[in-house]
Amino acid sequence: MSEKYDLVVIGGGPAGYVGSIRAAQLGLKVALVESRITLGGTCLNVGCIPSKALLQSSHHYEMAAKEFKNHGIEFTGLNLNLKSMLARKDKAVDDLTKGIKFLIKKNKIDRIAGLGEIVEPGKVSVSQEKGGKKELLRTENIMIATGSKVASLPGVEIDEKRIISSTGALSLSKVPQEMVVIGAGVIGLELGTVWRRLGANITVVEFLDVVLPGMDTEVSKTMQRTLKKQGLNFKMNTKVTSAKTSTSKVTLSLEPRDGGESEVIKADVVLVAIGRVPLTDKLGLDNLNIALDDRGFILVDEDYQTNVPGIYAVGDVIGGPMLAHKAEEEAVVCSEILAGQTGHIDYDTIPGIVYTHPEVAAAGKTEEQLKNSGTDYNVGKFPFSANSRARCNDDADGFVKILSAKSDDRILGCHIIGPQAGDLIQEVVNVMEFCGSAEDIARICHGHPGLPEAVKEAALATGGRAIHI
Repeated sequence: MSEKYDLVVIGGGPAGYVGSIRAAQLGLKVALVESRITLGGTCLNVGCIPSKALLQSSHHYEMAAKEFKNHGIEFTGLNLNLKSMLARKDKAVDDLTKGIKFLIKKNKIDRIAGLGEIVEPGKVSVSQEKGGKKELLRTENIMIATGSKVASLPGVEIDEKRIISSTGALSLSKVPQEMVVIGAGVIGLELGTVWRRLGANITVVEFLDVVLPGMDTEVSKTMQRTLKKQGLNFKMNTKVTSAKTSTSKVTLSLEPRDGGESEVIKADVVLVAIGRVPLTDKLGLDNLNIALDDRGFILVDEDYQTNVPGIYAVGDVIGGPMLAHKAEEEAVVCSEILAGQTGHIDYDTIPGIVYTHPEVAAAGKTEEQLKNSGTDYNVGKFPFSANSRARCNDDADGFVKILSAKSDDRILGCHIIGPQAGDLIQEVVNVMEFCGSAEDIARICHGHPGLPEAVKEAALATGGRAIHI
């Protein structure tokens, strides 16, 4: 039995490694348990980071093929070197995982390789997946940060060859001619966009009647129209009932969600992107009687403690937005609480971003949520087509929408579809964190010409006084 720790963290993803570092900074003796060879979790290894690398590369490729001529740049002989593109993606991942390894060592955190199982409060058993001797860790506290895994679809078995998950979609050896994406959420649209830009015919099958479920409806409808113009095909209100795989094709059976005639479509590759579910396998939760909700998420209190004293959980395993930055913030707050400090997260100001082109970003309430709650609000909207920098960049699709309370002008939500939306949303998030108003943004001098001016104009528009429209 090893020496005793103040905290053992199970899971080396964004929540786990960030929580470990913060706890170590505060003087706690920390062990980090992770079964994957590299740290960073799904996000860094097979999620957020590699997908953004491919989104950037594929965007450059499409710009070269279709847009450069508008800038007076002409050439011949454009070729796609998919192997080099994937190698660039892999290098970005490798560099960043090495960086996290350095940070863990720098903060004197014990990195324990293997699968962690909670034997009882205060004891974590670590074993290698391929067998070998188990190691027992003693600790005052345990933080579960094991993240999530791909949700499965009945009748559609993922083999990572013809029927793939997001992991497989990051490493296809060639561009498929026909690709079906099941699910019109963030992952499906981002990865579908990558392969569409590289030459695949993409059909997106979605059970609901809108893409990006949960986003502001006006943004969702605009995004679907925009992606349709770019070449994506959509089958909405449709469910997949089965999939049959041959050596070269996948045959999908589809049915209208609300009844009607079924149909069959064929594809070279099918991407299943219907969401993610909490990863709590082999943690020993059943033996500990740790409370879960009806979807398998771990229930925690305001301090992220489970119903078993000394055992905490953060990130995807406790539900809410499955976002790396949300998980990181929860882990930091939890570590600070364990060290005797206090912490707080305003879940209404956590931004959600979709890295398609144009990008989508949102924070706070949607119009639908405000209407359903009976809240009186003002709407300020400004199109990028009226923004000087967007027009100079020939990237003027979309708009900024700010929702503010009629009673005190406090910003209740912001929804952006357009260039660099993921960066632009942060200004609004910062103001919302300080309970600021649309007037606060409207009175701030913004540099010209700049995309952030669209945010200022949207804030002005909540009071009916936008200048440039």
